Amino acid sequence: MSQPARSSRTAATPDAPESAAGSRAAAQRLKMRRELAAAAMELFATKGYEATTVDEIAAAAGVARRTFFRHFRSKEEAIFPDHDDTLVRAEAVLNAAPAHEHPLDTVCRGIKEVMKMYAARPEISVSRYKLTREVPTLREAEIASVARYERLFTRYLLGHFDEHAHDDDANDDPLLAEVAASAVVTAHNHVLRRWLRAGGQGDVEAQLDHAFAIVRKTFGTGIGAGRETAPPRSAPASSFTDGDVLVTVARVDAPLDQVMRTIEQALKERS
Repeated sequence: MSQPARSSRTAATPDAPESAAGSRAAAQRLKMRRELAAAAMELFATKGYEATTVDEIAAAAGVARRTFFRHFRSKEEAIFPDHDDTLVRAEAVLNAAPAHEHPLDTVCRGIKEVMKMYAARPEISVSRYKLTREVPTLREAEIASVARYERLFTRYLLGHFDEHAHDDDANDDPLLAEVAASAVVTAHNHVLRRWLRAGGQGDVEAQLDHAFAIVRKTFGTGIGAGRETAPPRSAPASSFTDGDVLVTVARVDAPLDQVMRTIEQALKERS
């Protein structure tokens, strides 16, 4: 019985150094990306975006041109060095969500990883915000980054719709998921821009929670609470007759026009 135990320890031993090496490599990669981004921002601010070349950015960071292109495909990408890693962290939040958590709350926690990225270095974030307002190309790159988060959250929400929680055609689910994901990202970006315009001051966490509460109230219906399937809802309204008496049974939240249509239909069938 001791042999399997020795085999398990032997198999597990190489994993730790590999994991540590991977973590060090990731940290070094992020460090270099941030150094290149800092050099790019300084040059953009002093020389202007159009007048700055990739060679100048690489030289300012003390690396070769090929090193720059190992980390970024273009000089506009250099202004957003953390989005790739932040997207990975946001996806990890979704994957590790507890079963009881409402999916929309999970998405709100996921997008908070973006705010953490900006809040970690407020001075740089404020400077970058000002720069992107002045350079259309950088603004377009920022919009492209935002779209990646929206696609991630849309896919997640689409997998958590409760078909019994809304009366719409199931074909509308992709639209509802996209609108809800977009609402979360828009609420986050609204708070983020306000915080950046204030110089990175203020309780941004409380502002985010307030914005997310509005989104949850508006778009929470129809998205299943956690991963458990809810019991089927009863019909919004139904009618039957007993002699000369018409009886209508309806949910308290049933739309009035739907109840009226049910009554009218029942009367027509009696006539």
